[in-house]
Amino acid sequence: MQDTLQDLIKDITAGVSFNRAANMLVTRVTNILNCNICSLFILDAKTEHLQLIANEGYLDLDPKQISVPPHTGVVGLVVERKEPLNLTDVNTHPAVYHINGHDEHAYPNFLGVPILHQQRILGVLLAQDEHKVFSEDDEGFLTSLATSFSAQVSHAIATNEIELDASIAMLHEEQHFRGFAGSPGIATGIAVLRHPPTHLDVSFRLIEKSDIEDELREFNGALRVVVEELTKGRERMMSVLGPEEIALFDAYLHMLDDEAIPQEVRTTIVDDCVWSQSAVSLVFNRHIRELERSENSYLAERGQDLRDLGQRLLAAMQHRDGDDTDIPPNTILVAQEITTTMLSEVSRENLSGVVSIEGSMNSHATILARALDLPAVIGATDLPLLDIEDLPLIVDGFYGEIVVSPTAATTEHFDALTDVEESFQLELDEIGDLPTETLDGVRINVWVNIGLVSEISRSLDRGAEGIGLFRTEVPFASRNRFPTEEEQRRIYREHMEAFDPRPVTMRTLDIGGDKDLPYFPIKEDNPFLGWRGIRVTLDHPDIFLGQVRAMFKANADLEGILRIMLPMVSNLEEITTAKSYIDQAYREVCSEGINAKQPQIGVLIEVPSLIFQRQQVVKMVDFLAVGTNDLTQYMLAASRTNPQIARLYHEFDPAMVHSLRMLAKTAHEAKKPIGICGELAGTVEGAVLCIGMGYDVLSMNATHIPRVKWVIRKITMTNCRRIVARVLRMNQAAEIVAFIREQLQGAGLEKALPPHEPPQLFL
Repeated sequence: MQDTLQDLIKDITAGVSFNRAANMLVTRVTNILNCNICSLFILDAKTEHLQLIANEGYLDLDPKQISVPPHTGVVGLVVERKEPLNLTDVNTHPAVYHINGHDEHAYPNFLGVPILHQQRILGVLLAQDEHKVFSEDDEGFLTSLATSFSAQVSHAIATNEIELDASIAMLHEEQHFRGFAGSPGIATGIAVLRHPPTHLDVSFRLIEKSDIEDELREFNGALRVVVEELTKGRERMMSVLGPEEIALFDAYLHMLDDEAIPQEVRTTIVDDCVWSQSAVSLVFNRHIRELERSENSYLAERGQDLRDLGQRLLAAMQHRDGDDTDIPPNTILVAQEITTTMLSEVSRENLSGVVSIEGSMNSHATILARALDLPAVIGATDLPLLDIEDLPLIVDGFYGEIVVSPTAATTEHFDALTDVEESFQLELDEIGDLPTETLDGVRINVWVNIGLVSEISRSLDRGAEGIGLFRTEVPFASRNRFPTEEEQRRIYREHMEAFDPRPVTMRTLDIGGDKDLPYFPIKEDNPFLGWRGIRVTLDHPDIFLGQVRAMFKANADLEGILRIMLPMVSNLEEITTAKSYIDQAYREVCSEGINAKQPQIGVLIEVPSLIFQRQQVVKMVDFLAVGTNDLTQYMLAASRTNPQIARLYHEFDPAMVHSLRMLAKTAHEAKKPIGICGELAGTVEGAVLCIGMGYDVLSMNATHIPRVKWVIRKITMTNCRRIVARVLRMNQAAEIVAFIREQLQGAGLEKALPPHEPPQLFL
């Protein structure tokens, strides 16, 4: 039965429509279980009725006419209990409910299982038979099937693919949907949909050899049109983006180089006598499948870039005009997948926010949204895309919430939050150049996490006192090959000169996990527990040595301290080996007559094993830093990008709090500085906690610097330590956060807290 189950799951989740999948499911179940009846009921959250969606066996039933009232019948009992119900004589059960006009006494044996998704009941899948008593194997089969089908049911309900009684009117009432926070801020506006120019799948057609030249001309003409459009988009963006973000457009254009994919299309047309549009579809789809099969999230995102380009080529070949680039004021741009070209085609002045049904933090469009200061929510997979056009939306980029058709009260609430934020921002602008010092005179270093040249001015304007984390993988990722030592030196030098004499912390190349290079793919079953960070560069000392030499040369003749930080270290041997390579690079650079100075060497603690080796580690390095993003993920075995377990990922978890305290205490005993480089440092609650523990450096995104700096200047170290003492006795992350916020509010610092509490949808 296992093979049969797997085949059925594969068929119903293979991208077919929900109605087809549901009908296939009930038909196949009756055959597999050899039973008379299989029915699929879906719970209408608005009315709490169970509506029959698909049925096999009841020939006299019209599914659209069957609706079981709330808390009624044995089907309702499955909903109430959220567990399977296996009965041998359903007719004698006190909860039995008979449908008017239908005699179901003939099928007394009943097996019903709940359909659950993220702890929420969505419906019931049931089987009935005249003679067969359902076994434990049958129950396990139906439960496995319902579990596998649950995500598809959830998506179909959210997108109105299932026609429930109340679903049509729901979107004209206030509705809340959840995604991921792609870019911070709150935007209010009207949803404007963007669709792909055309579908990438076209019919396959062969041509005569005599038609080859015409088809080549058609393809080459379309290629020129698309390249011209991309070039114009690049030029439009040059006034608002830095060179690193503009490089994203160069990556698009590089994909259309004549010696790249376009040449494959021409070869397919000529050698196989294939219609030009078919050739585009074949070649682009082949490359997309290769990328999307990769476990590497960066490469998977590049598959979407290729799809966008292929669709644009086909649209040009079909002589279709693109969407109107003029959009009304206060537009919220919404698409199945927001692409780089979509953002480049519309007026920035009229664009308030961005919503993408698909996508990730690695997508080029997400990077551009942050660079353009556009509030953005990504991965909003349950948002009913086709039903929200022209509806008012609120995009909450702080938490990743989307409000459709907000009431006047909700709109007023978010407008008030925006007004408060804008007013507070004026106050924050006044403290940029002031020292970060507590009321009782304790100096705290507030540094910036940075990776793009365009972030330099913004970081300095917002009061960054140094670079706590330079993400050196960013310039690597924006190229189609490894950058040379001299190319790296120029990039590093630009940052170091801008921040001189402030200290600069260079993290050595940190690829792997969700950060891979298009020209250096890493394919693994479990990339986050695989070949990443220092593990990669120590296996390739040529990369490590070249990068460190570039750091030394970039720092030559500057006052600022060079700090080299090693990522993803899991044992002492890696530290020893890395230090030996750094010494080698230093000697090589000095032998060239360059005035290099010895760096400070530190370890980024992201792997829990180092917490238990902290006394040994601290003796081997000049400083410690904690990468709370990955440390939390590994400590709690919970990915922060997985919506099913997002509630488990919490940097204020007591296990994390105690770990942070132990690390800070060990560093102080050894008289070594210690800092925080993760998202925790950029929250005012986290900053207060870390200061009270004794962290010397808080390094964060430039956006968060003014807010954290403002709080530090209005609180005492004594109060921070008192807060830590109380927190160390608490048992839940929510309790810890609530307590710190309560203390800040009591101190009159509530303005610095997030503009509102997490939405109820997220709790």
